[in-house]
Amino acid sequence: MKNKQASPAFTFSAFVKIIRPENLLMVAFAQLMTAFFLVGTTRSGEFILLDYHLYLLITSTVILTGSGYMINDYYDVKIDYVNRPKAVVIGKGMKRRMVMILHTVMNLVGISLGMLVHPKIGAITFLAAFLLWLYSNSLKRLPFIGNLTVASLTGLAIWIVGLYYQKSELLVLTYALFAFFINLIREILKDIEDRNGDRKHGCRTLPIVLGFRKTKQIIFFIAVLFVGAILFVTFKINEPLLFVYFSLLSVFFCLFMVKIYKADRKSHFTELSTLSKILMLTGILSMGFL
Repeated sequence: MKNKQASPAFTFSAFVKIIRPENLLMVAFAQLMTAFFLVGTTRSGEFILLDYHLYLLITSTVILTGSGYMINDYYDVKIDYVNRPKAVVIGKGMKRRMVMILHTVMNLVGISLGMLVHPKIGAITFLAAFLLWLYSNSLKRLPFIGNLTVASLTGLAIWIVGLYYQKSELLVLTYALFAFFINLIREILKDIEDRNGDRKHGCRTLPIVLGFRKTKQIIFFIAVLFVGAILFVTFKINEPLLFVYFSLLSVFFCLFMVKIYKADRKSHFTELSTLSKILMLTGILSMGFL
């Protein structure tokens, strides 16, 4: 019998697939929109899009996010063979050792770029890289803690722009919270979607520990907090166009929650994960009304 052909150490197509370019573009777009619409100028009064530090910060965030996806797939390869076998890259288009090498190099580059922006930003990017590794290594297998970690890092990607330019005011914080809540819901939905593989490999995510129905109840509770927080801040800002926009977005969000209530199949939760990305995008676009 002929031996099976060994998997290549590296292929570009596998690399592109593992770093989720569509998600990286969303992160970069969110930071760019935050800078342009919510910050506007540097501390010296210069137009922010002319400041090279902004692009160093965005590149650092994108590289570290891509590195986080790589290490997540590295630790989850056995689970992914159960949940989504056709999407597995490691061991097919890229060797495990190469994933670790690229992950290390990308982390070093991302943290170094953060240090070039400012030592404070470098420290935050180091912490973010560590938390992404810790999440993939252990936190994601624990109930809620892993979800909270990823959602917090997503909110951090927006908040860090305001932090560097010393404009961490209400608007920047509002959109950081928006990103946090949407991604917290999305992460829990992904846990429901992946519960078969997670259970087989000893993970203790919310759907496994509490069950399907109680996990949905937690999502509804988070949704109520989310809507309440957004409405409160919208009234506080007192911008009519923003109020109209978020009111329309709330209708879409309510339909989203109805779909969650009715969902009971893996395909339903895959669709909901995609819808949560659309919600995130529509929320980011609302910055233009400010």
